[in-house]
Amino acid sequence: MKDAAKTGWGVRPLGDVLHVLNGYAFKSKQFSGTEGTPLIRIRDLKAGTGTVVNFVGEYDPQFVVGNGDLLIGMDGEFRCHEWQGGRALLNQRVCKLTGFAYELLPRFLYYGINKYLKEIEDQTAYTTVKHLSSKSIKAIDFPLPPFEEQQRIVAVLDEAFEGLARARAHAEANLQNARELFEASLRSVFHNTETGWPMITLPEVCVDFGRGKSKHRPRNEASLYGGNIPFIQTGDLSDADHFVTEFSQTYTERGLAQSKLWPAGTVCIAIVGATIGESGILDFDACFPDSVIGMTADRNRADAEYIEFLLQSFKAELKEAGKGSARDNINLATFKDRHFPIPDVATQKTIAEKLMELSREANSLSVRYQEKLNDLDDLRQSLLQKAFAGELT
Repeated sequence: MKDAAKTGWGVRPLGDVLHVLNGYAFKSKQFSGTEGTPLIRIRDLKAGTGTVVNFVGEYDPQFVVGNGDLLIGMDGEFRCHEWQGGRALLNQRVCKLTGFAYELLPRFLYYGINKYLKEIEDQTAYTTVKHLSSKSIKAIDFPLPPFEEQQRIVAVLDEAFEGLARARAHAEANLQNARELFEASLRSVFHNTETGWPMITLPEVCVDFGRGKSKHRPRNEASLYGGNIPFIQTGDLSDADHFVTEFSQTYTERGLAQSKLWPAGTVCIAIVGATIGESGILDFDACFPDSVIGMTADRNRADAEYIEFLLQSFKAELKEAGKGSARDNINLATFKDRHFPIPDVATQKTIAEKLMELSREANSLSVRYQEKLNDLDDLRQSLLQKAFAGELT
């Protein structure tokens, strides 16, 4: 903050110049999807234009929010949002900045507080669940230049960030296109009804097909874990890129005794919860729980890479098939009863090689566009650093 002092700006804790109003814990039994007053929860902030839940009942007017109000979610990503969703109520874990006691331009505050919130978030980068407190917001030492200077800075930032927003939208579109390019290739191969390939169930082309095992209860007993035997979980499949090359947990020999070791080359697919349809090929021998199905291909009838790409192409359908229960899931019958296009092994290998090359190209493009997005984020933060150090010309 020394740079700000050189410019002659004042510096005050935000708690001295505004109020932080925390939202109210409205009773969920009074929530409605069709009636009442819109209720702003953390999940609604990013969109900034609408809510999915209403509150039916009496409420304190101080918790009413209107267009242009500055709101901050207190969990997850620390960001200030300009609400544009009309009249609504402030739910718990969302706060509103109000009652400015200084000649403070709201747009200047919006830019500045996002800079400092990002710094607070970076300092809590290794926390499993990030929480922000109103005390932390109030403690932010905030630069207070003359009102005319605030207006000038906002005008410069508005123009610069408008250009950054266009560049970001372009990079995001390119990133999405790179992903869709590969997905379109999968669909063209596996959903082509004119190939004439035999329609076969996956168990028919596997020497081993079944759910993983984790028989011991309780499952979290410490003596089962910490050895040198890889124990794959559904999250490892989400992180896989065709091949499962890393693992987050291991079994001891005692853990192995109540489970089953599957060989490298086994195709795995998650069948429970948010990870339904996530798949990958084991790059090493490993165990996994019954929330994962293993498929060890009969090399005379199937190629593991072909099967994994096949599963990727049907991921959306598998997720849809798993809906409708308290916890989304699919099971062995999903595969035992379904026929998939499976040509001869030579054709499978040729297809898998082509798809792997396309996957590499798509991944390369994705990395390039993601780096572009990261660079734009860094540039945005750099502009904010300069602006609030009095160095923006």
